[in-house]
Amino acid sequence: MHYLELCLDSVIEAVAFINAEVIVVDNASIDGSVQMVKEKFPVVKVLENKVNKGFSTANNQGVAIAQGAYICILNPDTVVPASVFLNLLKTTAQKKDIGAQGVRLVNGRGHYLPESKRNIPTLRVALLKMIGYGASYYAAHIPDDARGNVNVLVGACMFMSRSLYEEVGGFDERYFMFGEDIDLSYTIKSAGFSNFYIGDEVILHFKGESTIRDKRYRQYFYGAMHLFYKKHFNNNKLSSYLVKIGVRLAQCKSGFSEQSKQLSRNKKESIITDYVLVTNHKSIGLAFAKAVTKPVATTSTMHVPKEGQEFIYDASCIPYSDIIKEIITHRNSGATYKIIPKNSTFAIGSNSSQGKGDVISFNRD
Repeated sequence: MHYLELCLDSVIEAVAFINAEVIVVDNASIDGSVQMVKEKFPVVKVLENKVNKGFSTANNQGVAIAQGAYICILNPDTVVPASVFLNLLKTTAQKKDIGAQGVRLVNGRGHYLPESKRNIPTLRVALLKMIGYGASYYAAHIPDDARGNVNVLVGACMFMSRSLYEEVGGFDERYFMFGEDIDLSYTIKSAGFSNFYIGDEVILHFKGESTIRDKRYRQYFYGAMHLFYKKHFNNNKLSSYLVKIGVRLAQCKSGFSEQSKQLSRNKKESIITDYVLVTNHKSIGLAFAKAVTKPVATTSTMHVPKEGQEFIYDASCIPYSDIIKEIITHRNSGATYKIIPKNSTFAIGSNSSQGKGDVISFNRD
C-alpha cells in the first residue's frame, strides 16, 4: 500500500500536463490499497480482482478498459520523474516501426538495475543464466545511460501504442509472474518492430518489494523461463530435456544462494547514524523526529550525503525528478534514502534489491 501511494503520487505529478488516465488493477490485496486509492487519488480508476490473477492477466484487464492511444505498464513499486511520459511520447513520434520502449531502472540507492535491457534468452544464454552466469543475458552493448534498440525490456516499465499491444495479443496469461516481459518483448520483435531503450530517462524501482523471494518465487521464476523456451525455441527433445535439467539445477542453486545472501545481508545491513530531512515544513521535521531514535537535522536545501546518513525527501517540497537525480548522483556515498509522498504520514524506501523495504510512520500535529 505504501509503495503504491508513493508511485501514484509521482505518476499524478508526471501526467499533470498530459491528457492521461491512471488505472490500478488490484489483485485481491488485503492491505487496504483499494481504499487508499479511492480516498487519496479519486481520479484513478480501480479494477478490483477477487483473487490474485497474476501480472499478465491483471495488465491485460487494465489495457482492456483503457481509453488512450498509448499505454504504460508500470509496477506499483516505482517512482517516476515528471519528464518520463512526455519523452516516451516524443520518441514514439520520432521513430518509425517502434515497438515497446523502456527506461533505465535504478534501485532505492540509485544503482543501475541490469534487467532494464536484456538479450533474447536463447538455449545457451538461458542455461547460463539459470546456473548463475548471466553476463550474456544482459544487453551490455548499449551503455546504461544511452539510447538504442534492444531485444528485451523490463515489465516494470513498458510503454507502447495500444494498437501494438492489441496486435500482438498483450501479455501471455500463462505467465503468472516473471517472464511475461521477455515473452512480450520477443513477440513484438518477431512481429517486425524494434524495442527501444532510453537510458537518459530514469525511474526508481524498489526491486523486491512486490514479491517475497521464497521457494514459490523460484518456482514461478524458473517455470516462466521454461515456458518461454518451450513456446519459442523448443525444436527437439534434447533441447527440452536440457532446459528441464537446467531449471532443476537452478532451483536448487537458487535456494542455497538466497540463504547465503540473507545471512550476508544480516551481517552487512546499513547502520544509520543520523537522519537529514529535506523539507520546508518545520512541523514535519518535529513529527518525524519523534518517530525515530537517531538525531534528525532538518534543512530546506540539498546537501551531499555521507556514509551512515539517511536522507528523507519531502515530495511536497521537492519534485520527484529532483529526488531521483539526487539519489543517482550520490549513489556511491554510502547513504540511504526515503521519500515522504505529498500529504502523507510516512517515509518509505529500500536499502536492498533483495529484501523488503522499510517504512517510518509519524504523526502530524
